[in-house]
This record gives sequence, structure tokens and C-alpha cells, in this order.
Amino acid sequence: MHAYINKYKYARYRFFKWKYELPFAHKVCLSLLMACLTGMGAQMRLYLPFTPVPITGQVFFVLLSGILLGRWFGGLSQGFYVGIGAIGIPWFAGWRGGISVLMGVTGGYIIGFIVVAFLIGHLTEQYIKARTLVALLPLLIGGVCLIYLLGALQFSIIMGTGLQETFMLAVLPFIPLDLGKAVGVALVGKAIIPKEAYNGERDRKRWEVRE
Repeated sequence: MHAYINKYKYARYRFFKWKYELPFAHKVCLSLLMACLTGMGAQMRLYLPFTPVPITGQVFFVLLSGILLGRWFGGLSQGFYVGIGAIGIPWFAGWRGGISVLMGVTGGYIIGFIVVAFLIGHLTEQYIKARTLVALLPLLIGGVCLIYLLGALQFSIIMGTGLQETFMLAVLPFIPLDLGKAVGVALVGKAIIPKEAYNGERDRKRWEVRE
């Protein structure tokens, strides 16, 4: 059993090192692929009768993009999703596209995807200690909260709602499922991200000493 565990750890290390060393064009293609998955997640939607913001599957892929692709290409994947959707490709929720979606009540959440994918990618790419379940879960929940913050801000401006009403309409209904998505991505991340340095992580020496 120990031998199989070591093989598994080596395989995930080799995968992430291979991904890190891919040519630029290949990394861009991976970013575009993750953008497509985010677009697919947007169609997994449920509209609630009391709010114009739907429950969707996008957040799962936003969080995952940072873990899988790192800061620049994780952020780029969501930049593709936002930019390509803005020029008219109908892959926002409800098969919609165009700049009007970004200017609407859900636009703040969508813009937040770029920021969150970049930040999660930065921390998990640069710090080995951020790849443990204990660190990943609060990091991902923090990412969800940042999406809420940006989404609720634009929602309140457009809808003219106060703090309490904005929270009730733009944040509270989505917390249970989004927490579940964060837990799911944290478990995936813990399983697939190597706990060994593969790109000169900043805490490499300290981690190696502790290990």
C-alpha cells in the first residue's frame, strides 16, 4: 500500500510539473478549456422567485481554475470567460451573452471570478502550506466571500437596495451550495495538488525542513 501511495504522489507531482513547464500556447488552451467548463457550469442554474440572481455551477469551476492553472492562467481562464461572453458568445447563465450581462445585476459576481481565480492560483502556486485541506478550505471560502462582495456591491447599485436587503437577495440564498462547492474543490485540491515544490515555491525550504 505504501508503494502505491508513493506512486500516486509522484504521479501528481509529475503532472503539475509537466503543466507548469508546458509551452505558453498550451497553457492558453488549458485556460480556454477551463473557461468553457465555467460556461457549462453557468447553465446549471436555478432561478429563485424572490431574487434576479440565479444559483449556478460556475463558482465550482472558478475555484478549480485557480488550483489547476495557477494565478496567471487561472485568472486568464476567467478573463476568457468574461471577455468572450462580453463580445456576445452566449455562455453566461441562461445562454446569454453581451456586455449588458456584465452591466446587469450579476455582473459583479462575474468580474469577481477573475480576481478570485488569480488570488487562489497565486497562493496555491506560491505556497506549499496553502495546499493542505486546513489551509485550502478557508482560502476557497474567502474566495466565495470575495465574489459575494463584488456581486452584492453591483447588485445594490443597480437595484438601489440597502445593506440588509442586498444581503438577503444577493448573498444569503447562495451560501449553502457555494459552501458545498468550496468543500468539494478543497477535497479535490488536497488530493491532486502535490505537497512538494515544483516551481520554486516561496516556502519551499521551510516546508522541506518541517517534512
